[in-house]
Amino acid sequence: MEDCIFCKIVKNEIPSIKIYEADKVLAFLDINPHNKGHTLVITKDHHETFDKLPKDILTDMIKVTQNVAKAVVEATSCHGFNIIMNNHKSAGQLVPHVHFHVVPRFDKDGVAGRWKTKKYDEGEMNEYAKGIKKRL
Repeated sequence: MEDCIFCKIVKNEIPSIKIYEADKVLAFLDINPHNKGHTLVITKDHHETFDKLPKDILTDMIKVTQNVAKAVVEATSCHGFNIIMNNHKSAGQLVPHVHFHVVPRFDKDGVAGRWKTKKYDEGEMNEYAKGIKKRL
């Protein structure tokens, strides 16, 4: 996609610090990290969201993300890590190109990591479950 910043990184039109590159997947350091070592794992072809990603690319992407996570943990000596993927603007996706964030975490690092939880009304949980199961 012409205006996609990640596609421009893949084409070397925008500089980046690449960590890993293969035929279908690229990993590079985030320029606005939550913590130092924060790495993005992206598809080299333009795909906007997880649900639209071809399974062969998904397989490669997951394997690379796991390897990157292990390397980030070792390189940063972090206490934990997050694997995050946002899909669509309402979920926090800022760049419409599928990507995983590998975020090293440290005790008391100040990075928000807890979601506000909600409650289901009586019987509502079963209705959501039925709707999701029916579509699988």
